[in-house]
Amino acid sequence: MGLDLSFFTWDLARNFLIGGLIFSVVLTLVAMTGGIFFGTLLALARLSDRPWLAFPAAGYVNAMRSVPLVMVILWFFLLIPFLIGRPIGAEWSAVITFTAFESAYYSEIMRAGVQSVARGQAAAGFALGLTYAQSMRLVVLPQAFRNMLPVLLTQTIILFQDTSLVYAIGAYDLLKGFETAGKNFNRPVEAYTLAAVVYFVICYSLSGSVRRLQRRMAVVR
Repeated sequence: MGLDLSFFTWDLARNFLIGGLIFSVVLTLVAMTGGIFFGTLLALARLSDRPWLAFPAAGYVNAMRSVPLVMVILWFFLLIPFLIGRPIGAEWSAVITFTAFESAYYSEIMRAGVQSVARGQAAAGFALGLTYAQSMRLVVLPQAFRNMLPVLLTQTIILFQDTSLVYAIGAYDLLKGFETAGKNFNRPVEAYTLAAVVYFVICYSLSGSVRRLQRRMAVVR
Protein backbone atom coordinates (compact mmCIF):
# COMPACT_ATOMS: atom_id res chain seq x y z
CA MET A 1 0.00 0.00 0.00
CA GLY A 2 1.43 3.39 -1.03
CA LEU A 3 1.50 6.54 1.00
CA ASP A 4 -1.70 8.56 0.98
CA LEU A 5 -0.85 12.24 1.43
CA SER A 6 -4.27 13.55 0.46
CA PHE A 7 -5.09 14.27 4.10
CA PHE A 8 -2.37 16.93 4.23
CA THR A 9 -4.17 20.22 3.59
CA TRP A 10 -3.86 23.84 4.65
CA ASP A 11 -6.59 23.32 7.25
CA LEU A 12 -4.59 20.46 8.75
CA ALA A 13 -1.45 22.60 8.86
CA ARG A 14 -3.33 25.50 10.44
CA ASN A 15 -5.09 23.34 13.04
CA PHE A 16 -2.27 20.99 13.99
CA LEU A 17 1.12 22.25 12.82
CA ILE A 18 1.38 26.04 12.97
CA GLY A 19 1.14 26.20 16.76
CA GLY A 20 3.74 23.47 17.15
CA LEU A 21 6.08 25.15 14.69
CA ILE A 22 5.77 28.46 16.52
CA PHE A 23 6.61 26.79 19.83
CA SER A 24 9.62 24.99 18.31
CA VAL A 25 10.96 28.22 16.81
CA VAL A 26 10.37 30.25 20.00
CA LEU A 27 12.00 27.54 22.12
CA THR A 28 14.98 27.50 19.76
CA LEU A 29 15.42 31.29 19.84
CA VAL A 30 15.00 31.58 23.62
CA ALA A 31 17.36 28.67 24.32
CA MET A 32 19.88 30.06 21.82
CA THR A 33 19.82 33.53 23.38
CA GLY A 34 20.01 32.25 26.94
CA GLY A 35 22.52 29.57 26.00
CA ILE A 36 24.90 32.03 24.36
CA PHE A 37 24.59 34.48 27.27
CA PHE A 38 25.14 31.95 30.06
CA GLY A 39 27.55 29.95 27.90
CA THR A 40 29.74 33.04 27.49
CA LEU A 41 29.78 33.52 31.25
CA LEU A 42 30.70 29.85 31.71
CA ALA A 43 33.46 30.17 29.11
CA LEU A 44 34.96 33.19 30.87
CA ALA A 45 34.73 31.36 34.19
CA ARG A 46 36.53 28.33 32.74
CA LEU A 47 39.28 30.56 31.36
CA SER A 48 39.68 32.34 34.68
CA ASP A 49 42.81 31.76 36.73
CA ARG A 50 40.63 31.59 39.85
CA PRO A 51 39.94 27.95 40.79
CA TRP A 52 36.69 28.81 42.60
CA LEU A 53 35.35 29.98 39.23
CA ALA A 54 37.06 27.58 36.83
CA PHE A 55 36.37 24.27 38.60
CA PRO A 56 32.60 24.65 39.13
CA ALA A 57 32.17 25.93 35.56
CA ALA A 58 34.16 23.01 34.16
CA GLY A 59 32.18 20.57 36.31
CA TYR A 60 28.86 21.97 35.09
CA VAL A 61 29.88 21.90 31.43
CA ASN A 62 31.30 18.38 31.59
CA ALA A 63 28.28 17.07 33.49
CA MET A 64 25.77 18.53 31.04
CA ARG A 65 27.72 17.30 28.02
CA SER A 66 27.86 13.78 29.48
CA VAL A 67 24.11 13.30 29.94
CA PRO A 68 21.51 12.78 27.16
CA LEU A 69 19.26 15.80 26.71
CA VAL A 70 16.09 13.73 27.02
CA MET A 71 17.21 12.58 30.47
CA VAL A 72 17.80 16.17 31.59
CA ILE A 73 14.33 17.10 30.31
CA LEU A 74 12.70 14.26 32.22
CA TRP A 75 14.68 14.88 35.41
CA PHE A 76 13.78 18.54 35.49
CA PHE A 77 10.13 17.97 34.58
CA LEU A 78 9.67 15.28 37.24
CA LEU A 79 11.99 16.36 40.05
CA ILE A 80 11.64 20.15 40.20
CA PRO A 81 7.86 20.10 40.86
CA PHE A 82 8.52 17.52 43.58
CA LEU A 83 11.11 19.81 45.19
CA ILE A 84 9.17 23.07 44.97
CA GLY A 85 5.78 21.54 45.61
CA ARG A 86 3.98 22.60 42.43
CA PRO A 87 4.18 21.85 38.69
CA ILE A 88 5.76 24.37 36.35
CA GLY A 89 4.33 23.08 33.07
CA ALA A 90 5.86 21.31 30.10
CA GLU A 91 6.59 24.52 28.16
CA TRP A 92 8.48 26.25 30.96
CA SER A 93 10.30 23.01 31.76
CA ALA A 94 11.42 22.83 28.14
CA VAL A 95 12.60 26.45 28.07
CA ILE A 96 14.59 26.19 31.30
CA THR A 97 16.03 22.77 30.47
CA PHE A 98 17.12 23.67 26.96
CA THR A 99 18.69 26.93 28.10
CA ALA A 100 20.63 25.19 30.87
CA PHE A 101 21.69 22.32 28.62
CA GLU A 102 22.67 24.38 25.60
CA SER A 103 24.69 26.75 27.78
CA ALA A 104 27.24 23.96 28.19
CA TYR A 105 27.64 23.52 24.43
CA TYR A 106 27.70 27.22 23.62
CA SER A 107 30.24 27.61 26.42
CA GLU A 108 32.72 25.36 24.65
CA ILE A 109 32.17 27.22 21.39
CA MET A 110 32.74 30.60 23.02
CA ARG A 111 35.76 29.31 24.93
CA ALA A 112 37.32 28.24 21.63
CA GLY A 113 36.41 31.64 20.20
CA VAL A 114 38.10 33.53 23.02
CA GLN A 115 41.20 31.37 22.69
CA SER A 116 41.26 32.03 18.93
CA VAL A 117 41.77 35.75 19.54
CA ALA A 118 45.42 36.71 19.73
CA ARG A 119 46.57 37.54 23.25
CA GLY A 120 48.00 40.75 21.95
CA GLN A 121 44.46 42.05 21.50
CA ALA A 122 43.79 41.88 25.23
CA ALA A 123 47.23 43.31 25.94
CA ALA A 124 46.46 46.23 23.65
CA GLY A 125 43.29 46.86 25.62
CA PHE A 126 45.22 46.86 28.87
CA ALA A 127 47.73 49.28 27.34
CA LEU A 128 44.86 51.65 26.60
CA GLY A 129 43.85 51.59 30.23
CA LEU A 130 40.95 49.13 29.95
CA THR A 131 40.18 46.79 32.81
CA TYR A 132 40.00 43.03 32.29
CA ALA A 133 36.20 43.14 32.06
CA GLN A 134 36.26 46.07 29.62
CA SER A 135 38.93 44.42 27.50
CA MET A 136 36.88 41.22 27.30
CA ARG A 137 33.62 43.00 26.55
CA LEU A 138 34.93 45.56 24.07
CA VAL A 139 37.89 43.85 22.43
CA VAL A 140 38.03 40.07 22.83
CA LEU A 141 34.40 38.91 22.89
CA PRO A 142 33.30 40.74 19.71
CA GLN A 143 36.13 39.09 17.81
CA ALA A 144 35.45 35.71 19.42
CA PHE A 145 31.77 35.95 18.55
CA ARG A 146 32.59 36.81 14.94
CA ASN A 147 35.07 33.94 14.66
CA MET A 148 32.59 31.44 16.06
CA LEU A 149 29.41 32.76 14.41
CA PRO A 150 29.09 29.90 11.86
CA VAL A 151 29.63 27.32 14.61
CA LEU A 152 27.12 29.06 16.88
CA LEU A 153 24.54 29.00 14.10
CA THR A 154 25.26 25.34 13.36
CA GLN A 155 24.70 24.52 17.02
CA THR A 156 21.41 26.44 16.82
CA ILE A 157 20.29 24.22 13.92
CA ILE A 158 21.07 21.18 16.06
CA LEU A 159 19.11 22.83 18.86
CA PHE A 160 16.09 23.18 16.58
CA GLN A 161 16.28 19.48 15.78
CA ASP A 162 16.56 18.63 19.47
CA THR A 163 13.35 20.53 20.28
CA SER A 164 11.50 17.44 19.05
CA LEU A 165 12.56 15.75 22.31
CA VAL A 166 10.00 17.77 24.27
CA TYR A 167 7.47 15.11 23.23
CA ALA A 168 8.77 13.22 26.26
CA ILE A 169 7.04 15.67 28.62
CA GLY A 170 3.99 16.36 26.45
CA ALA A 171 4.87 19.82 25.15
CA TYR A 172 3.17 20.66 21.85
CA ASP A 173 5.97 21.20 19.35
CA LEU A 174 6.13 20.67 15.59
CA LEU A 175 6.67 16.90 15.86
CA LYS A 176 3.80 16.62 18.33
CA GLY A 177 1.61 18.43 15.82
CA PHE A 178 2.43 15.89 13.12
CA GLU A 179 1.87 13.02 15.56
CA THR A 180 -1.53 14.41 16.60
CA ALA A 181 -2.57 14.90 12.97
CA GLY A 182 -1.49 11.36 12.13
CA LYS A 183 -3.56 9.93 14.94
CA ASN A 184 -6.63 12.02 14.10
CA PHE A 185 -6.57 11.05 10.41
CA ASN A 186 -5.27 7.51 11.00
CA ARG A 187 -2.20 8.25 8.88
CA PRO A 188 0.74 7.85 11.29
CA VAL A 189 3.24 6.70 8.65
CA GLU A 190 2.41 9.59 6.34
CA ALA A 191 2.49 12.07 9.22
CA TYR A 192 5.94 11.01 10.40
CA THR A 193 7.21 10.95 6.80
CA LEU A 194 6.01 14.52 6.28
CA ALA A 195 7.56 15.52 9.62
CA ALA A 196 10.92 14.17 8.45
CA VAL A 197 10.60 16.07 5.16
CA VAL A 198 9.70 19.34 6.91
CA TYR A 199 12.58 19.05 9.40
CA PHE A 200 14.97 18.21 6.54
CA VAL A 201 13.86 21.18 4.43
CA ILE A 202 14.12 23.63 7.33
CA CYS A 203 17.49 22.39 8.59
CA TYR A 204 19.00 21.97 5.13
CA SER A 205 17.96 25.50 4.18
CA LEU A 206 19.45 26.90 7.38
CA SER A 207 22.66 24.91 6.86
CA GLY A 208 22.97 26.36 3.36
CA SER A 209 22.62 29.86 4.79
CA VAL A 210 25.36 29.13 7.31
CA ARG A 211 27.67 27.85 4.55
CA ARG A 212 27.09 31.02 2.50
CA LEU A 213 27.79 33.15 5.56
CA GLN A 214 30.97 31.20 6.23
CA ARG A 215 32.21 31.74 2.67
CA ARG A 216 31.39 35.45 2.88
CA MET A 217 33.26 35.80 6.16
CA ALA A 218 36.26 33.96 4.69
CA VAL A 219 36.38 36.48 1.82
CA VAL A 220 36.25 39.41 4.27
CA ARG A 221 39.16 37.99 6.22
